[in-house]
Amino acid sequence: MSDSILDSVAGEKGDRTEGGRLLRRLLRPYRGRIVLALALLVCDVVGMLYIPTELSALINSAISADGGGALVTHGARMLVAAFVGSGGCVVSYWVVSNLAADVARDLRVELYRHSLELSASEFGRFGAASMITRTLSDVNVVQQTLVMTFTMAAPVPVVCVVAILLAFSVDAVVGRMLLVMTAVMLGVSVVAVVRSAPTFVKLQGFVDRMNVRLRESVTGTRVVRAFGREDFERGQLDETFQSYADSAIRVNLVFATADSATFFIMNVVEALVMWLGADRVGAHAIQIGSISALIEYSMTILFFMMMAQFAVVQLPRAAACLARAAAVLTLEPSIADPATPAAPAAPAAPVPATPAAPAAPVAPMPAAPAAPAATATPAAPVPAAPAAPADAPEEVARLDRVCLRFEDADEDTLRDVSLSLRRGETCAIIGNTGSGKSTVAKMLLRFHDVTSGSVSLLGTDVREMTRAELRSHIAYVPQRAWLFSGTIAENLRHGSSDATDEELWHALDVAQAGFVRDLPDGLAAHVAQGGSNFSGGQRQRLAIARALVRRADLYVFDDSFSALDFRTDAALRHAISRELAGSAILLVAQRVSTIRDAACIVVLDEGRVVGTGTHDELVRTCEAYRQIVESQERGGGASHE
Repeated sequence: MSDSILDSVAGEKGDRTEGGRLLRRLLRPYRGRIVLALALLVCDVVGMLYIPTELSALINSAISADGGGALVTHGARMLVAAFVGSGGCVVSYWVVSNLAADVARDLRVELYRHSLELSASEFGRFGAASMITRTLSDVNVVQQTLVMTFTMAAPVPVVCVVAILLAFSVDAVVGRMLLVMTAVMLGVSVVAVVRSAPTFVKLQGFVDRMNVRLRESVTGTRVVRAFGREDFERGQLDETFQSYADSAIRVNLVFATADSATFFIMNVVEALVMWLGADRVGAHAIQIGSISALIEYSMTILFFMMMAQFAVVQLPRAAACLARAAAVLTLEPSIADPATPAAPAAPAAPVPATPAAPAAPVAPMPAAPAAPAATATPAAPVPAAPAAPADAPEEVARLDRVCLRFEDADEDTLRDVSLSLRRGETCAIIGNTGSGKSTVAKMLLRFHDVTSGSVSLLGTDVREMTRAELRSHIAYVPQRAWLFSGTIAENLRHGSSDATDEELWHALDVAQAGFVRDLPDGLAAHVAQGGSNFSGGQRQRLAIARALVRRADLYVFDDSFSALDFRTDAALRHAISRELAGSAILLVAQRVSTIRDAACIVVLDEGRVVGTGTHDELVRTCEAYRQIVESQERGGGASHE
């Protein structure tokens, strides 16, 4: 990510109005808990302020020698107030903590689910690092601010009003003094918040920036070391961290000054109360015990106002975080399910059956002849290949004069692309880097929508189907063989959650992943994030096995054999051609040896179809394909099996 993009992310403020609407929507289901929390906080405040009132009465009774009965009465009232206040405080904190945790959970779930709805280009507007920050760090800020607002800021108005009224009930002079000092304290808090709020907003952008830098450094650490760029990367990280530190120091300096001013004001107020109280006692306007109550009132006001500063200063930061979350949630996905989805022409999942001889075999080498139906079960210790249902349509998928242009592009990525994927046949796409091969595969899964033309599956336009229904008919092996942290079995069951261990082993055997049998834990072997504890070829075979676990109408292999040696590549394709005889297969590849035996090969060049046919036909008629073949033969990349 360039510095200009990083700076724009750092300065993003978002739509505060949308952030406010989002917060109200998140809080709406918990209105009962909010009312309960506020009621408990009132109990806490009332109990806290009632204790010094009774204490002053107790002192005055003791000095006036009213008798032991009055002292016991005042002491009992103080005890009840202490229980009410402490109980309200403890329970309110528990209620508020659960409320904030539930709101944060709901917001994280919404962000995660909505991010899954976005297309690649829409997700790219924010970037992975920013989405991680918005889902984790930003939501944490909102959660903490909710807790601080309810426990630190919400009681302040009640404390100030009740304490000042009680002070006026004791003595108007001291009451006016407390009113003035409260206003001064409020002014200090406002100045601190105004000065620090813009910096807090920027800090969230700096967190994005640090995430980007750290992800790049950790992910690309081998490249950094290989090219000796440690000093440069260290300098980049130091610059990013220093920018965050400078902003944080400025905020801390503002609050250090505000804290010092607050403590100074508290000491001044205490001295003034003592001085004015003594003067009023001397004038017989108040009793000496009332001085303790006035001091407690003033200290309570100033203490809560000082604590409220920490909550109030978080509000601009939380508002920025909510606006950043709202920016994601209000982005309407360009690819959405139709209001009235259409059903496909035929059910998915060809059922396992004893295979008959294929009508038009297109395997790289002839498959072994199938046994007649009346013969014994074959000796191979794996399930038989799936056969297509009798009513399954021959054409599984079709691209009809498809054009695609991305939002930020000046020209079409794909132009007038047409191809048909038929059951029992392998169709391959080949072309130079950037020709649009993987884009075609992603359009079948509706990761992108066509600009013009149509993509259909089982006779139904994919835009008229729900994405879940569409993708249930397709098994996909992505260009980058990504595995999830967990076990091999857990990864394979992404293809089918109810697959048995026997089915998993069968898929591994077909995918030529025999190395799993040599692992001590077998299917329970640990998989690191991304499959980093396996080689590139092993990851690809595990990803292929994951796709084979699913029984689908269409299997899409997006450059999925690139990390395999030629021998494994050939063996894998032979096994797949037998295993998937009842389904359509789309191979996206750059190696001619991978696709030479496909029933149909489509040659793409800069998003256009420049040739269609078998390998032999294209060698004779398509110049672009002939150049690819010749270049790979010179480099040994088109070896015959």
